[in-house]
Amino acid sequence: MKSLTHPRAVVLTADARAYESLREALRTIGVDGYQATSLESAVQRAMRLDTLLVVVDAQALKPADAATGVSAMRKDPKSRDVLIAVVANEGTGEPYYEAGANVVQRPPVTPAAAYAALVGLARRPRLASMTAPSTSEAHDDPHEVFKALVARRMARLKIYLGAAPGVGKTYAMLREAHEARLRGEDVVVGIVETHGRAETAQQTAEHEIVPRKRVDYRGTALEEMDLDAIIARRPALVLVDELAHTNMPGSINKKRHDDVQTIRLAGIPVISTVNIQHLESLNNIVERITGVKVRETIPDAMLEEAEEVVLVDISPEALQKRLAAGKIYAPEKITQSLTNFFTVHNLTALRELVLRELADTVDERLEEVRANIGRATVPTGIQDRLLVCITPTQSAQRIIRRGARLAGRLNGRMIVIFVETSPQADEERRAIAQCIELAESFEAEVVKLRHPEPAEAIARYATNNNISMILLGETRKSRLSLIFRKSIFEEILERTTNIDIVTVATHSDAR
Repeated sequence: MKSLTHPRAVVLTADARAYESLREALRTIGVDGYQATSLESAVQRAMRLDTLLVVVDAQALKPADAATGVSAMRKDPKSRDVLIAVVANEGTGEPYYEAGANVVQRPPVTPAAAYAALVGLARRPRLASMTAPSTSEAHDDPHEVFKALVARRMARLKIYLGAAPGVGKTYAMLREAHEARLRGEDVVVGIVETHGRAETAQQTAEHEIVPRKRVDYRGTALEEMDLDAIIARRPALVLVDELAHTNMPGSINKKRHDDVQTIRLAGIPVISTVNIQHLESLNNIVERITGVKVRETIPDAMLEEAEEVVLVDISPEALQKRLAAGKIYAPEKITQSLTNFFTVHNLTALRELVLRELADTVDERLEEVRANIGRATVPTGIQDRLLVCITPTQSAQRIIRRGARLAGRLNGRMIVIFVETSPQADEERRAIAQCIELAESFEAEVVKLRHPEPAEAIARYATNNNISMILLGETRKSRLSLIFRKSIFEEILERTTNIDIVTVATHSDAR
């Protein structure tokens, strides 16, 4: 185990601005950054006692050289104590994943981009392989050390949570900001969506508003929240509305919830808003209730990390009256909304989801408090490890979400595994990439193996990595075919002992 009293990072990049921005962001979390002049010097420095992180800008090298450098570092046993990151263009990260590195998609040229890169690195587990070095103890894992450094720096987050649009989340957020200003606190508006509501616009205008950044998209100038301007301004509190918003292409982060994490790592507290239907693990449940597929979601971890989650609630009937009065949507959308999403049945079910989610969060935090209180005298036992098995199908994301909710209830750790039996078609690659992105949003470890027999590979991995439960999707094979060959469920069951195997219903996905 390396000594990390004063952890250091080695950065190999030809971009002076990127190096300075990254070094400043690293200093924020207590890591000293040093610049490497060549791939060889980066490899040599990575093996030193105090090196926690190595960042290699693939654009400063030939792709083959960058992948070779990562492989060279990973072959040395000392590299198990080093977190390796490669800055690569989107869609070019596979060779670096395979070599055992994390991939950062956007170059950390500005301060905000550098903070975003560190957040992404902390939240993106390494894509492991069967031969990759593994560590079973968190304190031996450089990724866990780095995550802890980032988590320690994160500023306060407060979320106003509602069952549906129009319940008053933004109003409540602005009211709190108004009271903070009266106390003399430095409050700014990062972004607030008024949706044409006069009251919201009036309340927003009371505060200093950070000018939005113009983003050119297909010849059209659009506006997004300006992360660099907020970080340069460094207020005591920033308001960021609609946490689940998807940013325009070309933005530093793809999602606004990542913007919030970037701001928090810069040491700036955030108040935000979100509706329950945007919670990632509830995506399939909300679709079943409302018939609406929610495209914009946030990781469940956002609610878990929030220091305070405040429920903003009104009755379904009162919400319908607000909608009919034109206080939520434009007049042309009122009738359609009342007959589709804003029915009493849907709104009641969504309210129940909110209450259940908050109850689960409270239970988890009480359990954590009890564990912390008794840590010195009471044995804590072994954390459950759930292995979620996926294939490039439409049902894969549903299985991941079910696994995430189960892992949360068991206070366990989720690992998502994909076994490649033959070369993938482009469509299958895209499907797996989407699954990996979803799994990472739940902070799950992702394992990709190549093996002609999926059941054998899964069983071997589960046995060697202390898996306590395996989640599989329903088989779609005909009963006749199962007469001649066992299902993957039966094959894994025969090859494992003391591991629970759960089949997740997926046939309803086609509805």
